[in-house]
Amino acid sequence: MEAALLTRAAVGVYDFDDALHCDFGGSAPWRRLAPKAPKALAAARCADRVIAGNDILAEWAVRHATDVVVIPSCVAVEDYATKQSYGLSDPPRLGWIGSADNEPVLMTIAPALWEVHRRSGARLTLIGTSRSTLGSLEQIVDRVPWTEHTQHSVLAEIDIGLMPLHDDPYSRGKCGYKLLQYAAAGVPAVGSPVGANGAVLGSLGFVAARSLQDWTDALRSLVEGPDSDRATVGWHALDQVAKRYSYDAWLGRWQQATGFGGDRAPARAGGDR
Repeated sequence: MEAALLTRAAVGVYDFDDALHCDFGGSAPWRRLAPKAPKALAAARCADRVIAGNDILAEWAVRHATDVVVIPSCVAVEDYATKQSYGLSDPPRLGWIGSADNEPVLMTIAPALWEVHRRSGARLTLIGTSRSTLGSLEQIVDRVPWTEHTQHSVLAEIDIGLMPLHDDPYSRGKCGYKLLQYAAAGVPAVGSPVGANGAVLGSLGFVAARSLQDWTDALRSLVEGPDSDRATVGWHALDQVAKRYSYDAWLGRWQQATGFGGDRAPARAGGDR
């Protein structure tokens, strides 16, 4: 159905910001019945233009589409409450936002989280599901159900954002959206420099943690350091996310790529990277 819509439209644009071409359903039987990979391939082949969320996704897309444009995932910075004070919460608050399916990745940094908890009493605020999925780590977890309102308001209440990733093909295609959300709230963060995440971490001035020891050191440094250090990171990230990853910053490029507000049909640029 999607292929038919893209083929028959006056201008068919396929916009994707995840490694859908690597998603064959995983371990979920119901998802294996309708995997995303073949749908992504059909859409890329049928679209007049493909908009990829990062260079890694674009490298796949140019093998199947004649016209590819890179436009990063963006956030509406103005929708987020921004951090007003960089004094630590009592207890300190590490935070993560996402779905229940992705939550188990936090177990990869569980020893670092326990060490910071042991030293400072820090707890983990999870914005997402109310279902317990993290075993013994749940002892230091506080859950906030996801809503459109909470995702824009609660992030400013945490002290440090987290984005650990597995190093696999699917994760390498992610566009760092959690990092963009932390930045929009002015919250310093630590993330895994996997795939496109590395560039996002660098541009926002967040800490890239490659090993478990890196995670422990980075979190301890942010928790135990002065308020001014966290403020410097948070303010810089907020400034950079507005300049590099906001809808306002990319509106003109998106209009040009889609034909909305500009030329109706995409120019056949043959892979505009």
